[in-house]
Amino acid sequence: MSSRIYVALDTPELEKAKALAQKVRHHVGGIKLGLEFFMANGRHGVHEMAEIGLPIFLDLKFHDIPNTVAKAIQALRPLNPAILTVHAAGGRAMLEDAKAAAPEGTKVVAVTMLTSLDGSDMTSIGLKPDPHAQVMRLAELARSAGVDGIVCSGEEVKAAHAAWKDGFFVVPGVRPADAHVGDQKRVVTPRGAVDAGASILVIGRPITQAEDPDAAARAIAATL
Repeated sequence: MSSRIYVALDTPELEKAKALAQKVRHHVGGIKLGLEFFMANGRHGVHEMAEIGLPIFLDLKFHDIPNTVAKAIQALRPLNPAILTVHAAGGRAMLEDAKAAAPEGTKVVAVTMLTSLDGSDMTSIGLKPDPHAQVMRLAELARSAGVDGIVCSGEEVKAAHAAWKDGFFVVPGVRPADAHVGDQKRVVTPRGAVDAGASILVIGRPITQAEDPDAAARAIAATL
């Protein structure tokens, strides 16, 4: 199996993203491109990144009425991403339509709760201050709506995996044992996340801001 590590290239600069991807390409399993990259470079930029030869995870977190999300995903079909994200909170019909609109081989993965949120943030948007219960509720919704899996923190992935044996679990906010936590509130080590059931790990700064990104990716891969 190729590496479970997807490197998060969170930059609007195409040349910088390409240079980083070229450096780490032998020790990661794919590239995650988010909103800042996509807004700056669009489909053309994604095509250029795809030429490096690694699977593309397009992390645009769609959240709109079902018809709009379906049409947005149809517009991305020529890019044939390996993975794309929608918000589970968009509801069952949106999730079903997103999966139906996606290319055949694309994994549609539902974001349960952003890893930057904690209990007090949840209360402020009218939810109970229990991240675990919210993630499990949305994981069950995603499973029953027929998408491929969910994005959740390393704290929830074990329970989610137990409840959804063949689900695809994306764990962001992963930090090696010796790394800075940054702006994430709920983090876990790469090995801990994989042992708990993560299918892939999204890792950004510990690789992209290292003095030697390739050595950093190789060191993390070795712990798996």
